[in-house]
Amino acid sequence: MRVLVVAAPLLGHVFPLLPLALALREAGHDVVVATGGEALKAGESGLPVEDVVPPGVHFGRIAAKIMLTHPLVARAEMAGSGKLDFVSRLFSVFNNAMTEPLQALAARWRPDVVLHEPLAAAGSALDAPSVVHDVSLFDGLALTAAVSDRMKAETHAPTTVIRTAPASIAEFSSGWPMRFVPHSGSGEVPGWLAEPSGTPRILVSRSTAPGPGATRMMAAVTKAAAHVDAEFVLIRPDRTDGLPDNVRTTGWVPIPAVLPFCDGIIHHGGAGTLLAALAAGVPQLVEPGPGDRTVHATAVAERGAGLKASARDITPELLTDLITTPKLQAAACEVREEMAKMPAPADIARQWESIVT
Repeated sequence: MRVLVVAAPLLGHVFPLLPLALALREAGHDVVVATGGEALKAGESGLPVEDVVPPGVHFGRIAAKIMLTHPLVARAEMAGSGKLDFVSRLFSVFNNAMTEPLQALAARWRPDVVLHEPLAAAGSALDAPSVVHDVSLFDGLALTAAVSDRMKAETHAPTTVIRTAPASIAEFSSGWPMRFVPHSGSGEVPGWLAEPSGTPRILVSRSTAPGPGATRMMAAVTKAAAHVDAEFVLIRPDRTDGLPDNVRTTGWVPIPAVLPFCDGIIHHGGAGTLLAALAAGVPQLVEPGPGDRTVHATAVAERGAGLKASARDITPELLTDLITTPKLQAAACEVREEMAKMPAPADIARQWESIVT
């Protein structure tokens, strides 16, 4: 079958689709990825990638315009209580821009089925049946519907949905469960980060997407780190001078490759990082925030596999709890084992024709 994989032009939206896309190719299907912007980096996987985002369609500018024209919606979004109002407005702009180039690609390549992430609803505006691939703890069908409702093009209901969330954290009544396999692209891992440090190691990451307050958590952790018996590793920090002796820095690294050598991770609540940490059985401290981040932070904390805290809540005691609390480690390991029992992308690829028909 010809499978067109569609993602919004952000790394965190295209990377979660690649394990299944690669498995489909391995199973003998023809696969093309359609996206744009920084997400064109998906081509490093070896899959053919088509740019379907017109020039000038910029995430930051679109978000800023919505915040200015809909201040109450923006305020609720920044507080983590915006539900789908802001995100559907934001991504409908992207999808409107992507629709015509996607339709041109589909007319030329003639896909048999479209596999798209929830916020790339333009994939359901084509003449081929579509399958939604969840990439977070949200209901992908609800996300797709919210964006579709604001789009100019007519869309159709997806045939089914692939669910990657472990049921103990987010359970849905329909869809095909699939094990989340982390993918974060290529990147060199420093030798010291690819082996145990001899002391507890805490990874500190931040979002690849632009937004206000992106460095607050990293700054708060750095301030408290000197009073914690652990090694802290900051990924892509905005500053590298004047750091405590137990704080090290690195540029872009594939987080799944270094998680086995970490005892904890602190991050912004992005779905890819969150699910990668769950798959590795590593306790996490998640910062609530806009979009899906508050939902993610709350879900992980309620499951007991991590902590929920804002930058202002960071203390040496809290950071110590992240790596010394047995219940956190036990719950994280339980979720890891649960995810390991879910069908792999290769299993889904072998059943693909029965899934999409």
